[in-house]
Amino acid sequence: MLKEFDFEKLPIVEVVNEIIVDAANRHASDIHFDPLFEYMKVRIRIDGQLQDYSKVPNTLKKNLITRIKIISGMNITEVRLPQDGSIKTKLKDLDLDLRVSCVPTSNGEKIVVRILDYSMSLKGIDNLGFTPSNYNKLEELIKVPNGIILVTGATGTGKSTTVYSILQRLNSPERNIITVEDPIEMDIEGINQIQVNSDIGLNFAHVLRSILRQDPNVIMVGEIRDNETARIAVRASITGHLVLSTIHTNNSLNTIERLLDMEVERYLLASALKGVISQKLARRLCDKCKVKKQTNDYEKNLFRKVLNKEVNEIYVPQGCSECSKGYRGRIAIHEVLVITQEIRDAIAGNVRKESLRKLVYTSNVTTLLQDGLLKVLDGITTMEEVVKLIELDDDVDGKMSDYKYNLDKALDDVEIANNADINTDNKPQAKIVNETKNVELPEKEDIPNAHTPEDLF
Repeated sequence: MLKEFDFEKLPIVEVVNEIIVDAANRHASDIHFDPLFEYMKVRIRIDGQLQDYSKVPNTLKKNLITRIKIISGMNITEVRLPQDGSIKTKLKDLDLDLRVSCVPTSNGEKIVVRILDYSMSLKGIDNLGFTPSNYNKLEELIKVPNGIILVTGATGTGKSTTVYSILQRLNSPERNIITVEDPIEMDIEGINQIQVNSDIGLNFAHVLRSILRQDPNVIMVGEIRDNETARIAVRASITGHLVLSTIHTNNSLNTIERLLDMEVERYLLASALKGVISQKLARRLCDKCKVKKQTNDYEKNLFRKVLNKEVNEIYVPQGCSECSKGYRGRIAIHEVLVITQEIRDAIAGNVRKESLRKLVYTSNVTTLLQDGLLKVLDGITTMEEVVKLIELDDDVDGKMSDYKYNLDKALDDVEIANNADINTDNKPQAKIVNETKNVELPEKEDIPNAHTPEDLF
């Protein structure tokens, strides 16, 4: 249900404050102010899902936009160009750190407010959802004295959270840590943080050249965006520095290919790259109301093929007063690759992609798919989330589309069954859903630890 405001009595200042505070209390990551022809729609993103929040009349649209632009330090007279701003304030006992973006559209200016939440970074690496195997690999990676470690994933997948957690683990009096960021998202005591300013030519590449003369032990580059930054970051890592950075790629293999495509010399990349941490964010099941269902033939075969396990039951969402449609929060799905000598030789030797893939995914790496299914098995997330996030082969006799249809139907059956049967304590009774339409997977010889998103089927 949409939240309604008494716009005739409430001043626009109070309306803006109430929207921001309420969104923060609901653990939203973003607030969208979308200008439409008849009104301005307000939406909030919770656990990665956008949902309608409220409506603002057109008569107040301009006032609301002006208010947000003023408090975020934007030019209120400029309505033709995109602008960025930030807000650091305290509202109703909430310390808020916000990033604001404004772009012109055909119906007026659209504003997105990102609510920065450092709680996960402050909790440290232990609370980021790494499995024991991946956690041990990460611990070994950050102990290396030099080289480059990359955290990869799409926008909004928690890369900065992971990098900041690693920095806090490395932060000690005997280390000189310098970061180059755009923007600086979290102030960390004891770390020298540099804000990029492209307007005066202070870009990632320029700063990197300078800080190499600052006697650093650890360098963090906020993001590798261009060829020059990639080459300098790699070169810095082979001169005795540990370099941390992020890059937009989907998995470990894509990361190696992307760096080569950015004109990083093969022999340098082979020598410098120490590890790749790829991640995606899946919605976390609510522990209060999740229920079990029987696995269908497709799910059983998927667990059998990928994890070599027989799984008869998995958890599915239901929904209660403490969650959002059966989900509460998000959990990271990881793929941690430690670069072995065989992989280094393959990178330097310009081997074919197929051979490099085989080396990468037979080097004791847990793929994103495997890690996702392990978290399904533990009741942390759902098969629906894993299938949605991780690329599978959609063209194998239509089996993936059949599975998605059957999964949706099964979840509907769970919701209907549980809504129809409530116990005396007003707690939902777990219902076992009958198996849906059988879907057979094609036979393929099992290769331990060699299943990738591309070659699973």
